[in-house]
Amino acid sequence: MKKFTLLGLLCFAFLLGYGFSRFTNPVNKGPRVTGIGGIFFKAKDPKALKAWYKKNLGMRMVQSGTNFEWHQGIDSTKKGFTLWAPFKETSKYFQPSEKQFMINYRVEGLAQLLVNLRAAGILPTDSVEKVSYGSFVHLMDPEGNKIELWEPNDVEYAKLGTITTK
Repeated sequence: MKKFTLLGLLCFAFLLGYGFSRFTNPVNKGPRVTGIGGIFFKAKDPKALKAWYKKNLGMRMVQSGTNFEWHQGIDSTKKGFTLWAPFKETSKYFQPSEKQFMINYRVEGLAQLLVNLRAAGILPTDSVEKVSYGSFVHLMDPEGNKIELWEPNDVEYAKLGTITTK
């Protein structure tokens, strides 16, 4: 009986502490990166590479690559997407970076994030592009990697009828 009482008290204390920490430390909100929106890289033959991944690893392909579909942790009823896309090695899309890859970061609060970045002396390489499925802008990190910031509209992205890994 004492074992069960002690175990019950420990469980209660844990749950109480967890609940209190969630109340006093709410989930981080505001302008910030929330995940990976895409991984883009240069390839000698993107078409052949996509065919290899499809045949050997079962990745379902669309013209640009493949979309990984997942559900957002904070609200599992909402879908999210991450794009995997090989580009021709002659692509100019990664410029001014000379790197062979670019990472697309999912963000929330893009407008405020850009205000914060500008205040820190970090300027985008282009202007914000708005499309139905979100807003995009690019910048360079200190090591010369071009990165893409995407504030997604996942509901509209899903409406594109994109084939996903699901």
